Amino acid sequence: MRVVIQRVTHASVTINGVCISAIEKGLLVLLGIEEADGKEDVEWLCKKIVNLRIFDDENGIMNKSVSDIEGNILLISQFTLHASTKKGNRPSYIKAAKHEISVPLYEAFCKELSATLGKEIGTGEFGADMKVELLNDGPVTICMDTKNKE
Repeated sequence: MRVVIQRVTHASVTINGVCISAIEKGLLVLLGIEEADGKEDVEWLCKKIVNLRIFDDENGIMNKSVSDIEGNILLISQFTLHASTKKGNRPSYIKAAKHEISVPLYEAFCKELSATLGKEIGTGEFGADMKVELLNDGPVTICMDTKNKE
């Protein structure tokens, strides 16, 4: 499982011209799922995301988590995070999980992330053509992959 986490002052997702979810201060999380991913990846990543200390404390030091600041999370599925660009100029998405694996894992991720944060998170719609808008704060962008957790 691979995520790109962006600290934002606000973010939203729009489908067919309709804003389906929007947050204020918090995190925009882009999630890519591959065939080998499982429940352990979901649990590990959700805990890391909620406890990641990338928000400023009173001294201007990144020492607070999204939970500490009572921030929000917007989670967007993005299979292109598993693009392979080794050969040619057209990315291959062969490592991205098929729907029968990725949909249940995405739903489990949404549920686990919400439970870990202690409140509802915003989401996009799996497989939809989404327009995501954000104002990156910092900018702060963190990439994590459960294959590199050791």
